[in-house]
This record gives sequence, structure tokens and C-alpha cells, in this order.
Amino acid sequence: MTNKKKPKVYITRKLPDAVETRMRELFDAELNIDDRPRTQPELVAAMQTADVLVPTVTDRIDAALIEQAGPQMKLIASFSNGTDHIDVDAAARRGITVTNTPNVLTEDTADMTMALILAVPRRLVEGARILIENPGEWAGWSPTWMLGRRIWGKRIGIIGMGRIGTAVARRAKAFGLSIHYHNRKRVNPATEEALEATYWDSLDQMLARVDIVSVNCPSTPATFHLLSARRLALMQPTSYIVNTARGDIIDESALIQCLREGKIAGAGLDVFENEPAINPKLVKLASEGKVVLLPHTGSATIEGRIDMGDKVIINIRTFFDGHRPPNRVLPGRA
Repeated sequence: MTNKKKPKVYITRKLPDAVETRMRELFDAELNIDDRPRTQPELVAAMQTADVLVPTVTDRIDAALIEQAGPQMKLIASFSNGTDHIDVDAAARRGITVTNTPNVLTEDTADMTMALILAVPRRLVEGARILIENPGEWAGWSPTWMLGRRIWGKRIGIIGMGRIGTAVARRAKAFGLSIHYHNRKRVNPATEEALEATYWDSLDQMLARVDIVSVNCPSTPATFHLLSARRLALMQPTSYIVNTARGDIIDESALIQCLREGKIAGAGLDVFENEPAINPKLVKLASEGKVVLLPHTGSATIEGRIDMGDKVIINIRTFFDGHRPPNRVLPGRA
């Protein structure tokens, strides 16, 4: 790219310093130093002047925005694994290529999922809060105080047995959980055998039989409120649900109702239906020890973010070198 004009790249959020430095070396990159979320008018202006837009999951790149892109806009190189925030079909109609950053957040997200699987039944946040908020009031160990639930020997039902779901299953098996899963299709026999996993083609039947539900499927029109009020009612009153995927996969209002009425024992949520807004009823449930809430940090590791940035850079360089970027998202498959 030495003898070529550097493409103008507009980055919507603050990225790790190492990534931004490399971006400035390679491209005519406009950074977001203060990490302020960009407004819709600012995104429109970027689409009309930049060659490449680098959005994140917090940016809504819909058809209306894409229609206002200038003729020079050729690439949306998303700093994300998912692409549900981008209208990929609308981009294709305008001749704009879309890329993402897959395969770098799997282990980090699976780690956080497992952390929530442990935190909710074992009441970790409650215990930590007592020591911090009421120093000196802890009377010491007691055989009947702060009792949680054992996870060893329980059944976990994984919704979405892709890369992250499979990584969660590996961890869960190591903790002595029996693996059950629901997916659009069965995983390959070798994986199923290694995990000693039971496949359920009926999500309803699986939900009624497992102790912990882990949501690991992508957000698509087909998975919107996949866990509806009707399906949540199928779960056992001693069961727990963990979501590190997308908030709108669960009907949040129905989940709150189930938790308040004791129809589900607890929940661990890293994502929310109206993110970044958090339902006050969820906050209240968290204060009562029925929910553990995290601020969408499932993939938040330094290593993971740098790996994502490297993929964005590779996608941009490959595209402007005249080749197909390795992480191109095809229309109809987002």
C-alpha cells in the first residue's frame, strides 16, 4: 500500500491504543479519542466522506443510513463478531462490502458464561456485597448461612451450539455438568461424543428438563424472544438462566415476572433487551440476590479487543489490495 493513497477510515469508538496506532500508520484514520457514541448525523457525515466505516455493536447501521452513503463508501469493517446491527442486504445493494471479526471472542465469552453459571447458584455477588457494604458485621462461618446450589451433577441446556456454545459445553463438562443442547442441526458426531452431549430438536422439551440454561445463539429475526413467556414457564422453579449472547433473545419482561414469582430460581445477564438502558425491575431483583447483572463484558479482554482490531485491519488492507477480505459477511447470511 506504500504507493497508494491511503483509504479514509472512520472509527466510531475508542479502540485499544495498539490498534489505533497501527490504523494511523496504515490508513487516513479518524479516531474517536473520547469514546463518545457517535450520533446519527455524525454517522451520516462519515458515510458521505469516508471510504471505510469501522462501527461497533452499539452503532445502528440500518438501511436508511446506508442509503445516504457517498459513492466512495465501499467497506463497512465492523469491530464485532455479530452483524445484527448492520443491514447487510442494504449494504450489498449499494455495492458496499461488510466484514466482521469472528473467532476471536469465543474463549473469552465462554469464560464469562461459565463465571455466571457459577456466580448465580453459588450467590457470589451477594456474598461479596455483604463484606463490602456491611464491614465488621459478618459473624463468621455458619453451616446454614448463604447456602447456594451445587452445579456439579446438574444438567445444562445450551441454546446455540456454535463456537461459543461448544466452548461453554467443554467448560461445563469439566465442572461435572451433563451437557444438553438445542441447535438448528446436530453437531458432528465426534464433538457430540467427546462432550457426551444430548441433542434436543425440541427446545420446549429441553427447557423442561435442565437445571441451567445458557443462551449462546445469535440474534436474528428468528431468535427474537425465542425464550418467550410460554417457554420460560416451561423451566423448573429450581433452574437458572444465563445470557451472554444478545438481550432480545429473551423476553425480558416475562423473565422478570418469572423471577419475581419464583418460577425460575435466578438469572445471570451480561446483555439486555434495551441496552444500554437497564430495566429498574432487574436492578431491584439484583439487589434481592435473584439476578447477577454485568455490563456487557463477556468479551472484554485486552487480548480479545486487540485480536478484533487486527482482524479489522487485515480486512481493510485485503479489500484495498484488490482481494476478497477474509471475513466478508455475505448478504442473507448475517
